[in-house]
Amino acid sequence: MSVEYLPIVFFLIALFYSSVGFGGGSSYLAILSLFLTDFYEIRSTALVLNICVVTIGTLFFIKNRVFNLKKFWPFLAASIPMAYFGAQLRLSKTSFFMVLGIALVLAGIFMLLRFVKKKMDTYEFSNPKKLLLGGSIGLLSGVSGIGGGIFLSPVLNLLKWANPRTIASLASVFILVNSISGVIGLNMAGTFKWNNELMLRLVLAVVIGGSIGSYLSNKKFNLKFLGVLTSILVLYVGFRLILLHGFSIKI
Repeated sequence: MSVEYLPIVFFLIALFYSSVGFGGGSSYLAILSLFLTDFYEIRSTALVLNICVVTIGTLFFIKNRVFNLKKFWPFLAASIPMAYFGAQLRLSKTSFFMVLGIALVLAGIFMLLRFVKKKMDTYEFSNPKKLLLGGSIGLLSGVSGIGGGIFLSPVLNLLKWANPRTIASLASVFILVNSISGVIGLNMAGTFKWNNELMLRLVLAVVIGGSIGSYLSNKKFNLKFLGVLTSILVLYVGFRLILLHGFSIKI
């Protein structure tokens, strides 16, 4: 695939991911790794695109009064500093993609289980548990270079913590604050880089795709089909990263 087709691919990724409250950072990372050689440019570009997509979703959720700061703040308060810290850790390219790949495979499995598991009672998190979960996933998001909502949302959906739209709104805001924190962390570490020409085209593509996906999500369309497709895409990306980079590890 030529780099000229990247905006089309990223438009579709933003459409799928934003429909369930995600930014698409994991797939941006995987695809950019095939075209860009600078590891830090890949991470920086994915985080900026994440911010563009979830900012749109967050605005839609706030406008439609789905976002609930009273329920969400402990997740966010713990995740922001941990995402900043994680973004400053310097991993080798191979280690980075292996961590990301394994995390995505687990996230994809949890996302699929949401559509097949039996009914169960809702689970209420105390504030300390919210802080612990938010901080842990915030650290993982900083290390992996994505916002972390793709890890948080499946867990909360499996536990029936809230309805899917409420969880999607939390995931969107969670990704937004952690991606911003990650960008600041990369900048402070001197590893924030991007290509202006490529970034402009990709930003335009994901903004359009993210706007459509966020609109569908907030209009209460039945998005099970898109949710399953997104889960399969997450699994594919995870396995592909493991296969591509796992053989680079010397045992």
